[in-house]
Order: sequence, then C-alpha cells, then structure tokens
Amino acid sequence: MPQISLAQAQTMLRTMATMQEEHNELVHAQWRDQGFEFYRAMWVECAEMLDHFGWKWWKQQSPDLDQVKLELVDIWHFALSELMRDGEIEPDVAEQLAVVTTDESTDSEAFRMALEALAAECLNTRSFDIKAFTAAMATLPMDYAELYALYIGKNMLNRFRQNNGYKSGEYKKLWQGREDNEHLIELLAELGDEPEQLPERLYAGLEARYATA
Repeated sequence: MPQISLAQAQTMLRTMATMQEEHNELVHAQWRDQGFEFYRAMWVECAEMLDHFGWKWWKQQSPDLDQVKLELVDIWHFALSELMRDGEIEPDVAEQLAVVTTDESTDSEAFRMALEALAAECLNTRSFDIKAFTAAMATLPMDYAELYALYIGKNMLNRFRQNNGYKSGEYKKLWQGREDNEHLIELLAELGDEPEQLPERLYAGLEARYATA
C-alpha cells in the first residue's frame, strides 16, 4: 500500500474527528461537559479484544481478527473523543498514526503484551496514550489506512444503532443469530470498492439487514 503523506494523514484525522463530533452530539448534545470516562471505556474494550483474540491456555482458541480489529477501532472512537474534548488535536497524532509499520503476520504474545500495556496506561493515567495505541496497531498488525476504513464503517454502525433505539434499549444487536458487527464486516467487504459512497451505501445495507433481524 502506498505511503500515506502527512497531509493525507491530517485530512483523514479531520474527517474522523468530524464524524466523531456528529456521533457524540447524537448521544448527548453537550457531550464535552458530561465528564464521560472515556479511559474506562477504553480499558474495558481492551479486555473484550483479548477475549476475541484468545488468551486461555486451557482450551483451543482461534483469533477472530475481524472482531479484534473492530474492538481496536472502538477504542479509537473513545480516544478520539477524549482528544477532542481536551482541545485541539495535536498535529503529531496524525503523524504517529501514519508512520505505524506492520509485519505480514501477527506476533500473538507481542500483541497481548501491547494490549495489556494500553490498558495499563488507561488505568494508571485515566487517559489515552497514543504511543501505546500505535504499538498495539503495529503488533496486530493494522496500519493507518485500515484503521481509517474500519473507523468509517464502525462509526456508521454506531450511528445506525443510535437511530434505532440503542440508548433506550430497543435496539436488537443480534440479527439472524449473529452480532451486528459481523454483518458490518460482510458489508464492508462487499462495498469497499467505492470509498466515496461507502457511508451512504453502508447505512442502506445495515437498514436492509436489520429489517429482517
């Protein structure tokens, strides 16, 4: 994949920040003033990610990398929210994301250790640490382009959830016996060839599948 320029990286970051602002306002119009514990959401997501990846030595487990990557994207939603709430996002955030280098395969124990380090930073500082996050990206592996594409997808799913009663408890997360995240991965694979139209087509696809849930 071609190297992402710093200008491209910053544009991608601004796009995600705009989408995150829209989603956060959908959840609560004054979200910046509510004292939401984004750090807590992040370390809990780390635990959920480890379960999807596998860590139990007493049973056979195979990593569900699609779901692991979506959990890392969930963490980025909360991290981005914290960065935005604290003020202007520093330019070096985009640069640190853009320079993440990845190997061809996953080093399982290195990823588990990186994930635990990210959770520890959240708990110890009650905040987000970009270096710990990019270390987890690198060992998974996930580069900035993949983070960006999956963020767009998960942001649209989060918006769909809110528009269909997620906060009130009416939303059904299981569709035809599978979690909505699984349907999202399938739709992204189907629609990934038209990035400009992806948000609208993805939302329409979610609506069609949810209608038969």
